[in-house]
Amino acid sequence: MKKMKIGIVGCGNISSTYLKNAGIFPKILEVSACADINKAAADAKAAEFGIKSLSVKEIVADKEIELIVNLTIPAVHAQVNMQAMESGKHVYCEKPFAVDLKDGIKILEMAKRKKLRVGSAPDTFLGAGYQTCRKILDDGWIGKATNGSAMILSKGPEGWHPNPFFFYQKGAGPMFDMGPYYMTALVSMLGPVKSVTASATSFSKERTAGHKDIVGEKIKVEVPTHYTGFMEFHSGAIITVIVGWETHRHTHSPIEIYGTEGSMQCPDPNTFGGPVKIFRPGNPDWADSILTHSYSGNSRMLGVADMISGIRNGKPHRCSGELALHVLEVMHSFEASTKNGGRVEIKNRCQHPQPLKPGLMEGLVE
Repeated sequence: MKKMKIGIVGCGNISSTYLKNAGIFPKILEVSACADINKAAADAKAAEFGIKSLSVKEIVADKEIELIVNLTIPAVHAQVNMQAMESGKHVYCEKPFAVDLKDGIKILEMAKRKKLRVGSAPDTFLGAGYQTCRKILDDGWIGKATNGSAMILSKGPEGWHPNPFFFYQKGAGPMFDMGPYYMTALVSMLGPVKSVTASATSFSKERTAGHKDIVGEKIKVEVPTHYTGFMEFHSGAIITVIVGWETHRHTHSPIEIYGTEGSMQCPDPNTFGGPVKIFRPGNPDWADSILTHSYSGNSRMLGVADMISGIRNGKPHRCSGELALHVLEVMHSFEASTKNGGRVEIKNRCQHPQPLKPGLMEGLVE
């Protein structure tokens, strides 16, 4: 397979992880250049990793670069995605895929029109933990999945984060900050979502910063900080969801799946590893499952490598734009259900992502 040269747009903190992890896939990809609206940030990152520093205009025009990895802030994800595609580049975007659903739809329409691939984080569901969970379900170890729970609960980031203000603005909040990991993990295991019924609210109009540099500053709350609802899947499973920044402490697993023959505790979907635990009738308690797949460490860039493999081999890639749009609509539907007081049908359906093969050598996706 011919190696693909890629460019990174957005040189914030997460870019270092992507750049380091590019070394996991030397036969699949090569980072050629980086760009940022802040030229100094791009220059620093380029010097650190031995790549070119370019402007955004230059990087999307570079003929050697076939794919852009978009690590910019969510507010400009759609804009950068479409700018790259206008120049004939495939695009892989950090989560969320877009802030507004209509922008996500435009991105997919443009990709189809220009015969380009679009992908999006999170790719954590391709890691050892959730690929093991998928195999447990596919092999029938807990029978048919009927119901379960997904819990994203904390007190919020304002107590420790040096810049918590944007977390409470449009496009953020607990659902859009952490929701992509959980919703994508659920779809990767159970297939697409059929409908959402939910209620969302915020219990205060402002919060108080606790970080030493901004302690006492007031934070305007523009988004819901608590969501409760349930998701009905086309497979028939129903998952109870509670997402919020209103909880000091709890004892819930991130995700649990309950089946006709047993139960499964799933790991934090913001990680690539385990633990994965199974309970089956007749056993005294939960039992740890071995991890059947590779990529248990931080492997962000795995989704990009899988996308490149798909492009080169003419196969679907797993972190697809369709999956990302489906997840985006699911997240928006929690607020839509709150406004209309009832069930919201999900219109943008995606394919159930194919599982990876067990025991792959790291550096390979097929």
